[in-house]
Amino acid sequence: MVCTRKTKTLVSTCVILSGMTNIVCLLYVGWVTNYIASVYVKVQEPISEKKLEEDKGDTLRIIERLDHLENVIKQHIQEAPPKLEENPAEAFTDSSLFAHWGQDLSPENRRIALKQFQYYGYNAYLSDRLPLDRPLPDLRPNGCRNLTFPDRLPEVSIVFIFVNEALSVILRSIRSAIDRTPAHLLKEIILVDDNSNNEELKEKLKKYVDEVNARKPGFIKVVRHSKQEGLIRSRVSGWRVATAPVVALFDAHVEFNVGWAEPVLARIKENRKRVISPSFDNIKYDNFEIEEYPLSAQGFDWELWCRYLNPPKSWWKLENTTAPIRSPALIGCFIVDREYFQEIGLLDEGMEVYGGENVELGIRVWQCGGSVEVLPCSRIAHIERAHKPYTEDLTAHVRRNALRVAEVWMDEFKSHVYMAWNIPQEDSGIDIGDISERKALRKKLQCKTFRWYLVSVYPEMRMYSDTVAYGVLQNSLKSDLCLDQGPDTENIPIMYICHGMTPQGGPIQNRKSKRCLELQENNENEFGFQLVLQKCTGQRWSITNVLKSLSS
Repeated sequence: MVCTRKTKTLVSTCVILSGMTNIVCLLYVGWVTNYIASVYVKVQEPISEKKLEEDKGDTLRIIERLDHLENVIKQHIQEAPPKLEENPAEAFTDSSLFAHWGQDLSPENRRIALKQFQYYGYNAYLSDRLPLDRPLPDLRPNGCRNLTFPDRLPEVSIVFIFVNEALSVILRSIRSAIDRTPAHLLKEIILVDDNSNNEELKEKLKKYVDEVNARKPGFIKVVRHSKQEGLIRSRVSGWRVATAPVVALFDAHVEFNVGWAEPVLARIKENRKRVISPSFDNIKYDNFEIEEYPLSAQGFDWELWCRYLNPPKSWWKLENTTAPIRSPALIGCFIVDREYFQEIGLLDEGMEVYGGENVELGIRVWQCGGSVEVLPCSRIAHIERAHKPYTEDLTAHVRRNALRVAEVWMDEFKSHVYMAWNIPQEDSGIDIGDISERKALRKKLQCKTFRWYLVSVYPEMRMYSDTVAYGVLQNSLKSDLCLDQGPDTENIPIMYICHGMTPQGGPIQNRKSKRCLELQENNENEFGFQLVLQKCTGQRWSITNVLKSLSS
């Protein structure tokens, strides 16, 4: 599951403080609207020498913090585990694994725990020592305990997807599903192994499955891929084996809470075109404690990275915390009517690995006549890994997948996705594969427009209707500095080191005052220049991608 609260917080910090490149930390690129228009720019007042000295100290501290953040975020986004330090003691000191856990371990056990952490992205050492049937705090809103449900609910097949997961984590997922799903509702469990090379997941897992199936023949089914297909196609593999009327598609590092199933199955029984997400809590990757997450809807930004949203105003007005939350998208794990999932087009198997498929499904369901809900009374805890096993370059896959979504479903708003990724719409250089079948699916289902979706389902999503250019904005006076987002939320622009551009552009001039945004030498500034609004001197700005004539 791509969307995590921790990830988005780190990324937001990175963007606000440093303005790094979008490849390294998912920088949401600046959008230039009204490129030659009524531009209002707030320019800072002159600063005293004393304040400058204080700011220099603050700057150094921020840079030190950014150096650390950049390493953490780059590691997280690239999905690659950190390497062991030459000095084991230093590795123990630096590793986030031991920030809140493991102080009493011996040096040898710390080395073992750290090695497992680097392999799995969570504390497998601790997981192996926790009971498979450990209790979870009941985090449902109080009213959930008083709800009643129909006697006859559809059965569910639970599909768990994994690659190189810790065996104890998989077994705890299975055990919690069995223990906390009414037996008459849980038809089967399906395990999809996406070509793991971990030997523990072969014989030991088979032994466990055989023991369960000896008591209940055929209850657990195992699908093993001969090559790694990625999470998207693995979910579809699990769906193809499922036989229950409803299919729940989950990662194999979750723990189900009490009463999770009945609210979901009741909502789908009422309307088979509902796709349901439970409310997620966090299993902390270091100490496996359960962290309660607030109730939320699920959305996305224009790069199609998923994000948590406040529930809509209509939900708050109900003053009923047990009520379903209307959600624009999904964050990855979901429950769906098995036949409806096929009718609506499953997941886009033309996508690679994972990332964006959850957003695409949510958009498609809404545009094609269904709905997406998050249920407060269905709670599931999920491990948010420190790093993931599927790929060392998740960003490249998400970007490609996002462009597929844009081209099939977003109509004129597809430009927003290209802008968010800072990619030219023509000749992007990214092969998104054949999308003819997905376009044919949209036509067959007679789906609504993306504008309808934005207005009716996701009005919180900001639209940019007057964009004429986007990308890297560079000044002719100092070619290695670019206009960038400042360190606060007051739209105060700053200069920052450039990271590539394509020449094209002109002055940035306010039509009313006729003054230009330009660079002025200032030796007290970190880069030797400051931004000013002044009488135009002929400085030119160039920007990477131009959509409309700059003179219009």
